[in-house]
Amino acid sequence: MIEAVMLWNEPNNLSHWDFELDSDWMIFSTMVRLAADAVRAENASMPRVLGGISPIDPLFIERMERQGVLDKIDVVAVHGFPLDWNHWQIQEWPEKLAEIRRSTTLPIWVSEVGVSTFGAEEVQVFGLRKTAELLAGKAERIHWYSLYDLPRAWPATTRHREAEGSSYYRHFYMGLLREDGTPKLALREFSEFASELGICQWFHFEDHRLEDTVRWLRRLGVRKLRTGLSWADSLRPGAQQWFDRQMKALDGFDVTMTYCYTPESCGLRPHHTSPPRRVEEFADFCARMTRCYG
Repeated sequence: MIEAVMLWNEPNNLSHWDFELDSDWMIFSTMVRLAADAVRAENASMPRVLGGISPIDPLFIERMERQGVLDKIDVVAVHGFPLDWNHWQIQEWPEKLAEIRRSTTLPIWVSEVGVSTFGAEEVQVFGLRKTAELLAGKAERIHWYSLYDLPRAWPATTRHREAEGSSYYRHFYMGLLREDGTPKLALREFSEFASELGICQWFHFEDHRLEDTVRWLRRLGVRKLRTGLSWADSLRPGAQQWFDRQMKALDGFDVTMTYCYTPESCGLRPHHTSPPRRVEEFADFCARMTRCYG
């Protein structure tokens, strides 16, 4: 069921790791080293992936090398959104991968890449085709973000929200399907690339889209899925039942499972991006989830 474990998500992005509290990522590095060991103890053959970085920054990878993180993992991952958020053009993808290859000999996965329909659906069609052209065969795993638009009633996982202007609102237009499940233009194109592009689809706690997502993924011919199990959600009442339901629904897919998000009660600050007070607690969560589903 789980083919790989990813440790955190976009750790070099303030929206996902509070580096005001951990400016040199030493807490993060210790946390990931312990978590990687915990996963390996549960499943010696499970690939361990460093949380996909955004922005694509070779200096961050070099820092992880110096701080002993790359000794404990098997894959590094990158995220890229050149038509929406990044300050580089889509045709620069090969060079962006080359920058990381100059910083590590580990395999590189593209664990999130996508294009919003914020301006026009035709932009997403172009971006999908161009992304497949530029990345197919260049990375062992490529996950398109995402299947569904983020519902407007749910906040996007970013720190500054509406203060980011249009950058914030693009979060709500990344799907191949609209919030109500109706297809966009690019959905018709996606099946052509499903063997090379998997999907990254996050599920919220008790997400009402779970079963529909599974039906669409099968219809599109998707085999490889990236999603997450939230450490923060694990402290909610009914968490284990939700995790069991989610993982049962995803049986049959090759799942890259991301472990991330600090419970408010466990952080140096009461926020899901906070470094934990005790890094061992995150390692324990990773071990439990790998034992259950790995």
